[in-house]
Amino acid sequence: MPLAAVGAVLLVLGGAAVAAGVLAWEDVGALADRVVPILAFVAAITVVTELFNAAGLFEWIAARFRRWGGGRAWLLWALVTVLSLAATVFLSLDTTAVLLTPIVVVLARSCGLPPLPFALTAVWLANTGSLLLPVSNLTNLLALHSLGKVSPAEFAARMALPALWCALVPVLAVAVLFRKDLRARYDPLRTSRTPAERDGVRADRVLLGTSAVVLAFLLPGLVSGVAPWIPSVAAAAVLVLAFAARRPRALRWALVPWQLVVFAAGLFLLMEALQHLGGGDLAASLLGSGSGPLDLVRVAAVGAAGSNLVNNLPAYLAFEQAAGGPARLAALLVGVNAGPLVTPWASLATLIWHEQLRRLGVSISWWGYAAAGAVLVPLMVVPAALLAAVP
Repeated sequence: MPLAAVGAVLLVLGGAAVAAGVLAWEDVGALADRVVPILAFVAAITVVTELFNAAGLFEWIAARFRRWGGGRAWLLWALVTVLSLAATVFLSLDTTAVLLTPIVVVLARSCGLPPLPFALTAVWLANTGSLLLPVSNLTNLLALHSLGKVSPAEFAARMALPALWCALVPVLAVAVLFRKDLRARYDPLRTSRTPAERDGVRADRVLLGTSAVVLAFLLPGLVSGVAPWIPSVAAAAVLVLAFAARRPRALRWALVPWQLVVFAAGLFLLMEALQHLGGGDLAASLLGSGSGPLDLVRVAAVGAAGSNLVNNLPAYLAFEQAAGGPARLAALLVGVNAGPLVTPWASLATLIWHEQLRRLGVSISWWGYAAAGAVLVPLMVVPAALLAAVP
């Protein structure tokens, strides 16, 4: 509710800007053409991932990983790293924060391992691993408009080197910081009930199989060049029909992230109004101009700083128009995607992640989190911004 309330306030402020003539209706229409498909994708992919979770697909994958880990904590962690990165790249960073966080925590505990290295891997990769594809992050979907509506393959080609570096650094950090914990052993044959089983819900093989098939078709659909909302809505429709036939009680309005949609809609409208009130001039003065190495580092650094001061989504919206060319826009994406690792409010995914940890009884020091992020962000952002210049 707080997120929806903030969104409602933002919508009212945006509406006041329209009423006052700051924003013309033509501007609102152009904004709607740009953001409505994005919001449709966010809503649909959230429904898809929630129903994947309800079907037990992620828990099934985690159980296989436990067996494949062969009793070695480092190998289990490596598999979780791959799963976290894949979920972020193909299903968005919020999927990793919302769904994988409880799974990896429960998985670690069931193996008698400390959950923190697994939980940190999930949240760090949820943010830093979201550079590769348009669907990986809402900021990437927004950037498609300024990049000339490039295909997912063209976007990935531009962001591949920065994405690789920004995924590698936090993985190495976890490996170093938790090297003693990752040397531990566990019993791969030990069984424990999944959260669904503890809640009295038996696994439905039909729903599990349907989810696996939908996932197999969804992943190539998201990188096919078709507007991402189309395969996402289609996948959501198939899953809703399957659940309506097999487990209708699982279908509820709470599956739709309406609070996030209201918040994002209000934020888009207000940021557009601020651009017409001189916000663009301030952004341009902060970002500077030019596409040299130091210019790109400056763009990325300002994006990272803005994300940690406010949030990465408004930071991107504030600086998008001032960024300019493809290399500078790629550097901005590096800053707002990989940079939000210091403050807890820097990205919505981090806030969701922390709420999941609180519910699971996992404590974390925000001072320690901020200190680690303050070290990691420059190590990622500066080289990645320079790599963004590579066409």
